[in-house]
Parts: sequence; structure tokens; C-alpha cells
Amino acid sequence: MKSIRFRGCGTALITPFRNGEVDYDAYVKLLERQTEAGIHFLVPLGTTGETPCLDEQERIRILELTKEHCEGRKVIVGGGTNSLVQTIKSIRLLEPYGADAFLIVVPYYNKPTQQGIYEYFKAVAESTDKPLVLYNVPGRTGTNMQAETTLRLAEIDNIAAVKEASGNYAQISEIIRNAPEGFSVLSGNDDETLSLMATGADGIISVASNVAPRLMVELAEALLDNDIVKARGLHHRLTPLFRNCFIESNPIPAKAALAAMGLISNELRLPLIPATERTCTIMQKTAADLGLL
Repeated sequence: MKSIRFRGCGTALITPFRNGEVDYDAYVKLLERQTEAGIHFLVPLGTTGETPCLDEQERIRILELTKEHCEGRKVIVGGGTNSLVQTIKSIRLLEPYGADAFLIVVPYYNKPTQQGIYEYFKAVAESTDKPLVLYNVPGRTGTNMQAETTLRLAEIDNIAAVKEASGNYAQISEIIRNAPEGFSVLSGNDDETLSLMATGADGIISVASNVAPRLMVELAEALLDNDIVKARGLHHRLTPLFRNCFIESNPIPAKAALAAMGLISNELRLPLIPATERTCTIMQKTAADLGLL
């Protein structure tokens, strides 16, 4: 099972809306833009996709379209909740529609212990033959999955990778250093792509690549090629985008940028609301400075 390897840049895809409905036509155009940019893999139905606010049929259709337009790329599908029963139900709902792997977040709000986290992911892994990508994002879940727990889980056959968004370099470095053969370590923060991939991480699941996919692909490929000079230049060029994508809650700023580029309507589903005028201005300038307008 560990033969599946995730490397390079994958986009945590936004979900476009228009007049309260999923804008599937805009979504397909975004997918085509991603593949034309050479993106390495795609990640629909994650936090960036506002998945908690999508119904089952919307989630199925988004996955179907992603598979139809991914041009052979791997598709990692968000499937995690804070309930084992609901997570397994989500996986079973989406399995028939072509998911190559599932991104499963550390259970949020519950605040489990490390042993509870281990038992939860072990049970999820036993419920499916699909590879799993662990997702550690304590800023959203309220609980950090420690390196020791991640490395224990990495020994399970169909746990193939971790998306690490703790921001704790020492912790992620320990995972990189001790991960078993075939286990991928992916940055969950755009601004850590350079530091983590330069020290052995396999790639990035990116928010910024919604806005600048070609530049993020170039950054990831430079790092995979050990071209640190090129990577450093791209990192500095992209740093304002990395920062500004989080001046409001993700994906609010990214959607503001894509709207400024004429690619989507600037709509979100409550409890998220569109960006403030100030954020819209910042994101328009950020996109313009990258030559995207």
C-alpha cells in the first residue's frame, strides 16, 4: 500500500458558488487551470473547499468532476469529521466515485488524547482499502498530533502520508527523519514549503496554488530537483501571497483573489462571508504583483 507516493504540489481546491449554488462550470475551469499549470495532485473537499457546508450530492458531483478533469493525477479527497461513525460514512459515500486516497483530519472539538488519536486513525484505516493521508492542523482542531503518534500510525499499511500544518518545525523534522520507507510528509502551510522540502519533506498541499498554481508547481519542482537558488527566489516572490491568503479565515482571501481574476463569483457559505473591502484590495494587488491580472 505504501507504493502510492505523494510528491510535489497538490492544490487544496476551493469550491466556487454562484447565487447560493455550487458553480460547477467555474469549478471545471479551475480544474483545467490547475492541470494546465502542471499541478502534481488535487485535493478537493477539504477545509479550503468549505466541505462542512456541502451536502452529499454536491460532494459526490465535485469528486466526479475532479476525476473527470484531473488528467490522470491522483486525487486526495477530504473525508474526515470529528466522529468515527461519520468519517467512515463519508468514506463509504465517496469511495465509489474514484477517490485515490482520503485526507482525514485529527478529530476537532473533541480534544482526544494521543492514544485516542491513534485508535481513531487505526479504526478509520481498518474500514477502507484506500490509502489515508493524516491531517494535523491544531490551529483548527484544538489538538496537536505529536510526532510519536504520527510515526506509530505511519507503520499501518494504508496510512500513506501526513499533511503537517502544526507549524512546529522540530516536530515535523522528527517525522521526516524517522518516517518509514514510502511514507510521504507533506507541508500543510505554504510558507513552510521551502524549509520543509529542503530538509526532506515530499511536497505541499497548498492554498496559494488556487491563485498561482504554475508558480507553486515551479517552487515544488525546484525543491525536488534540489535547486535551492531557484526555490529561494520563488519563495520570496510568493511570500506576500502566502501571508495574504490568511489575513482572514481561509478560503476567504483566496476566493477574493480568484474573483478579482474573473474566475469565480466572490461567494461563500455561512458561517463564512466574503472578504472585507480591505482584503479584496490586498488580494487584487497581490495577484497583480504576481502577474496574474
